[in-house]
Amino acid sequence: MAKNRHYYIRKTHRFLGLMLGVQFLFWTIGGLYFSWSDMDEIHGDHQRATVSPLVADIKVVNPQEIIQKIKERDSIKYILDIRLIQILSEPIYQIIYTGEENNVKKIQLAHASTGNLRNALTKEDAVKVAQKGFYTNAKVSQIEYLTTASKHHEYRDSPLPAYAVKFEHPSNTTVYVSSELGTIQKFRNDRWRIFDCLWMMHTMDYQGRDNITNWILRVFSILGLTTVGSGFILFFVSRKKVKISK
Repeated sequence: MAKNRHYYIRKTHRFLGLMLGVQFLFWTIGGLYFSWSDMDEIHGDHQRATVSPLVADIKVVNPQEIIQKIKERDSIKYILDIRLIQILSEPIYQIIYTGEENNVKKIQLAHASTGNLRNALTKEDAVKVAQKGFYTNAKVSQIEYLTTASKHHEYRDSPLPAYAVKFEHPSNTTVYVSSELGTIQKFRNDRWRIFDCLWMMHTMDYQGRDNITNWILRVFSILGLTTVGSGFILFFVSRKKVKISK
């Protein structure tokens, strides 16, 4: 009876080890890559050019004047955010608000020096913003206008619409510029893409990457504990057998 029990424990251990071995390998490779990588380089922070700040004596209009101009063309219920940003070295107000009819966020840009409303970035504007924001002088190889981004896209869960400006660079970097916000949102390079793939394997979330409470990961975690537990049982059972044979 004990012999059969040991046999089934050993067989279960071997089967689980074979089934989980590949996933353990992915976890290990991912862990090594994560621990030996500089996250600033993964996120592309080192590729962001240094931008000169606005001078202290800059002349800007009162944001209330811009809000009144917005009200002339649209209804405003709540002001969610007002920021003074730069677009191609020009001071710009970035105003985020909601309308009276619903809670959908809306964005309006305005020239801070005059108060005149500004349209969203054009394709040409976005390319100039990306080039000015990229740390080196590289040639633009491709431009794409995004209105949607799937959960597998490298620009997922980020402000849309946006321009994807790809550069001819050893890192294969793409700079994503939000047309409505007027600013660079993300840098994506090959190191980030490797990280993203390994992170997907690590979390076992093959839909959106970041859900660490998905059922596949939970099941494999339990099976992993079962494999380790059966290994301990086999270790102690084998020791008893050795003592008896002596």
